[in-house]
Amino acid sequence: MNTKMKLTAVFSKQEDGGYIAYIEEMPGVNSQGDNFKEAKKNLYEALEMILQVRREIANKELQANKKNINKKNINFIINTLQTSV
Repeated sequence: MNTKMKLTAVFSKQEDGGYIAYIEEMPGVNSQGDNFKEAKKNLYEALEMILQVRREIANKELQANKKNINKKNINFIINTLQTSV
């Protein structure tokens, strides 16, 4: 079964011309950039880093508790939503 989860990337244009961005459904995943393209790139990198760190933490906890581990790959679709100040 292939299930896709949609996450919402919110981009807010700032008065100085730059952008701030965050993933609405994932607190802590945020970034910024001098332009939309840079903010989007930086946001994807922030998401990758957060997921990697959370994966490492989860693996350590599972190994420490010696639970059976059943891992599966899942796909995400990230929609973008642009706002302005």
